[in-house]
Amino acid sequence: MVSCLVLISKCRTPPLYFLFISHMVHHSISQNNHIHHIRFELALLSYHAPFSSNKKKIVVDFSSPNIAKEMHVGHLRSTIIGDTLSNLLTFAGHDVLRLNHVGDWGTQFGMLVEHLRDEFPAALSTETSKNVDLGDLVTLYKAAKKRFDVDEEFKTRSREGVVKLQAGDEEALAAWESLCAASRVEYQKIYDTLNIAGLNERGESFYNPYLAGVIEDLEGQGLAVQSEGATVVFLDGYVGRDGSPLPMLVRKSDGGFNYATTDMAAIRHRVQLDAEEGGEAADRVLYVTDAGQSQHFEMVFAAADKAGFVTGDASLEHVPFGLVQGEDGKKFATRSGDTVKLKDLLDEAVRIAGEDIKSRLSDDEEEGELTEALEEVARTVGIGAVKYADLSMNRESNYKFSYGRMLSLNGNTAPYMLYAYARICGIVRKATGQPEGKGVVWPEAAPEILITHDSEKQLIRNLVKLPDILSEVESELYPNRLCDYLFETSQKFNQFYENCPVNNAETPELKASRLSLCTVSAATIRLVMNLIGIPVVEKL
Repeated sequence: MVSCLVLISKCRTPPLYFLFISHMVHHSISQNNHIHHIRFELALLSYHAPFSSNKKKIVVDFSSPNIAKEMHVGHLRSTIIGDTLSNLLTFAGHDVLRLNHVGDWGTQFGMLVEHLRDEFPAALSTETSKNVDLGDLVTLYKAAKKRFDVDEEFKTRSREGVVKLQAGDEEALAAWESLCAASRVEYQKIYDTLNIAGLNERGESFYNPYLAGVIEDLEGQGLAVQSEGATVVFLDGYVGRDGSPLPMLVRKSDGGFNYATTDMAAIRHRVQLDAEEGGEAADRVLYVTDAGQSQHFEMVFAAADKAGFVTGDASLEHVPFGLVQGEDGKKFATRSGDTVKLKDLLDEAVRIAGEDIKSRLSDDEEEGELTEALEEVARTVGIGAVKYADLSMNRESNYKFSYGRMLSLNGNTAPYMLYAYARICGIVRKATGQPEGKGVVWPEAAPEILITHDSEKQLIRNLVKLPDILSEVESELYPNRLCDYLFETSQKFNQFYENCPVNNAETPELKASRLSLCTVSAATIRLVMNLIGIPVVEKL
């Protein structure tokens, strides 16, 4: 038997391994084709160890809910995809800034401010606005919109209110800040549920001081021209349905600015301006929004590049995603046709996961409510299922939302992956004589890896693909490749375990070797699940 050399770093805490085949130096096959000797290296990396050799400053613009409006499934997709990409890019070693470009400015705020003036007058004073409970913001918005649609006097006041707000009127600003503060409280509940951290709010209002400068630059370069009283930019290749040049509006005839102006100001701040000028000087900016905004961003990016706002090798990238649909393939909504509240959607996923856990408890355990520990497992499974169902799809595709499919223990789902990890933990506990109820103590690395079956070799080959998968997603921004890799890893591990007993291995050396493969497999699953924002559980 030809021995094989294995170099492995060791750690007392549950390790995070990358597995690399450096090269084969010994390869022999016995007459029965069962013994394969492969030289490879197991390198221990910390969670923050970079794998990218070219560190960049990257801005990821995602989530972006609207003030005084409820977050919907479109915001859910943007939040989940944006968070995963941010996690991976951070893990790669880049300097990542997560930005929440909230909709906190615009004509609708004149309507809302005037409604507050009538219904919540204390909200218009800086001294009392912080103490005002605005209640359900969605109900407040609907009430203001109803008045706007039927009351001409209120509509006039609302339009005048926009002017006051934009001019810095003290009362209007106090009311606006009350709305923003109340909305942040509601959004944060969703972010806490989804375990989203490090998201910096930088709404549309942040860029107000830069808007006039954008117009001046565009006009000074001859890129912005007057058209029917408005200021527009015409770009080569963009035409309307009638074949006429398609204008990109940057200033309305009444002097107001719009989304394109704000987005161009944001590009200047994120790319052209450096830290001394208050900007980010980013190398790469990602915009995680629905595919319906593709043309908008194409035109904005083209105009910004033409105006010289995109400096050096900086790149602007739209990361589009498709729609969330109901199981009937139509718009995802309640039976009454209303938009599904994001909080209700997440709560329902956790409830179903909890009911499933209850159904698998013993008769004695089933009585009463779930323990605190099992409630946490239900939350992990439920929220993880929603996240994974989204991320496992090609982001540009529409997908049908189904609690049944996403919470299934079969197929490429979060419960399946969580179960796969918990199963490996159980295998290691049993093989090393560890008691239930305590965290797994991962075994020391085997001095050598013995490959006695093809399933061991196939598992190793799959594990070594991880760096390439991470690099692909870093470059191409398709998180479903992480989920595909996780699913393939779990299947390869199952094939390995079916053919290669761990606890009843023929020799102590073979047992230690197979335990090391268990450890590496678990660490790989745990690492990628962490990147997609789903914590693992050691017992399910």
